[in-house]
Amino acid sequence: MFRLFPLMFAVLALGLMLAGPVQAADDVAEGKVVKAGAGKLTFVDKDKKETTVELDKDGKVSCDGKDCKLDDLKKGVSVKVTWMKKDDKVWATKIDASTK
Repeated sequence: MFRLFPLMFAVLALGLMLAGPVQAADDVAEGKVVKAGAGKLTFVDKDKKETTVELDKDGKVSCDGKDCKLDDLKKGVSVKVTWMKKDDKVWATKIDASTK
């Protein structure tokens, strides 16, 4: 019985090491574009709070369901921004714009 404890402990420790850090779930915000370009998006939400996010290196931008570029987003366009905090910055992982 006492031989089994060190083995179970080693297996558990190995599993935790291989799992690595757990990333928090992404948050979602909606609003209107204030400014977009140069890898950043500034938007204002319904509470008039202005937020600036940087587009993650793997981030996706879509305009009315089609792939587009951050520079294509014009002031006043409605956006749904999926973002996460990483390295003390706010990164957009997905930006869905709607002109309709």
